[in-house]
Amino acid sequence: MRVLLDTHAFLWAIGQPGKLSERAKQIIQAESNQLLLSAASLWEIALKVRAGKLRLPERPDFFISHMANLGVEVLPIDGSHVLGVLGLPDHHRDPFDRLLIAQCQAEQLVFLSGDEVARRYAVEVLW
Repeated sequence: MRVLLDTHAFLWAIGQPGKLSERAKQIIQAESNQLLLSAASLWEIALKVRAGKLRLPERPDFFISHMANLGVEVLPIDGSHVLGVLGLPDHHRDPFDRLLIAQCQAEQLVFLSGDEVARRYAVEVLW
């Protein structure tokens, strides 16, 4: 299964795994799953760290090593992802979440997220 991790799912997996549901833990740990993290999530994390809203090291190697440990690959953002946001209903106001949903739709990915609002979109959301 190809799975896009929501930003919080990745952060919890690397720092607070107790916040993950049991199902989310199983999905992350299953070697048969391809885990992806959007470049948008990395950007969101970087913005929050720089603004002091999230306490994590600013070193890129911190994220690279955690991604490698989990077997997570970066999903680049392309034009179809960005334009896909145009067709989304306005359930979510967060531009990062909207882009993640559009990426799931464009790439036919399962979305690993505890965000209940994400379930209102035409994507498979697991938690």
